[in-house]
Amino acid sequence: MPKILIIEDEAAIRRVLSKILSEENDTYKVEEAEDGLQGLEKIKNEDYDLVLCDIKMPKMDGEEVLEAVKKIKPEIPMVMISGHGDLETAVNTMRLGAFDYISKPPDLNRLLNTVRNALDRKKLVIENKILKKKVSKNYEMIGSSDAINQIKDMIDKVAPTEARVLITGPNGTGKELVAHQLHEKSERSTAPLIEVNCAAIPSELIESELFGHVKGAFTSAVKDRAGKFEAADKGTIFLDEIGDMSLSAQAKVLRALQENMITRVGADKDIKVDVRVVAATNKDLKKEIEEGRFREDLYHRLAVILIKVPALNDRREDIPLLVSHFAEKIASEQGSTCKKFSAQAIKLLQEYDWTGNIRELRNVIERLIILGGAEISENDVKMFASK
Repeated sequence: MPKILIIEDEAAIRRVLSKILSEENDTYKVEEAEDGLQGLEKIKNEDYDLVLCDIKMPKMDGEEVLEAVKKIKPEIPMVMISGHGDLETAVNTMRLGAFDYISKPPDLNRLLNTVRNALDRKKLVIENKILKKKVSKNYEMIGSSDAINQIKDMIDKVAPTEARVLITGPNGTGKELVAHQLHEKSERSTAPLIEVNCAAIPSELIESELFGHVKGAFTSAVKDRAGKFEAADKGTIFLDEIGDMSLSAQAKVLRALQENMITRVGADKDIKVDVRVVAATNKDLKKEIEEGRFREDLYHRLAVILIKVPALNDRREDIPLLVSHFAEKIASEQGSTCKKFSAQAIKLLQEYDWTGNIRELRNVIERLIILGGAEISENDVKMFASK
């Protein structure tokens, strides 16, 4: 049931607006406030789907109300009501974030169309928030060990900045989770996070993949194509397994970081990009530098902040939480009841040598859930989790 607040100091106009909205849709719940201060107090204490707000009011005018609401509840669409002399002010409120404005006396069709559009917008904002929460849950970092808590603290400090981050750690430890958390908690979270697995792309194609190409640049280049850096403009690019990148591609990435410019393969024209770079590797890049396989200047550009993700064997105290998390997740995916693990089963899982880290643990949990009994026992673990 959409909840609408009318903030208007003229009682006659409040009654007219309230009557129009109530007759338009009997599901609308319409409330009134006779000035800006009263309206703002209601907004602080209640959740509204739409606010209609007069501009010229005593005590607190519409512009002040709009600015205050955008700070505390920016998702609420605000439609401003303007008199004939308020047109310039009404236009200014659009710059301040108003959804729209309507003139007095209100045109019935324009008013109702504006209300419908504003409510649709609010619904879309809510759906996007729900979807974002679902997406975020896929990249949740599970654990309460000192090592994981340190990483979470580091993410909270670093994410809002523009600092480049290099994430290190063995395969299967969840380096991509750190990258996603850095993006989602940053000012760039509304823009894309573009992932590139440098190890999965042949060395002869990596430059085209990252920077794009123009038609005719090479045999299979039948049309112009933008690269990942352009796709990530205003957002974040995650260069996974950057230790496997060719030296020529490294040189171009270095230039992109230094100058915020890229050049498509086969082109002469530079393209300006605004991208935050997060990189990850399972290799010892200092050793790679010594052996001439990685550029030292690129390393120092990337490793402004260094986050090391520990192996699962180094955070065994997190295994009970991980087991519970994966058991619930797998049950949800399969549409089945979540199975419990006995204390002995958990203890045995904590004693395993997890060379494949969290990725291996997840596979073992899924195997146990499919093949084990109603409650996963120590015997189930011995039988189905063996390597």
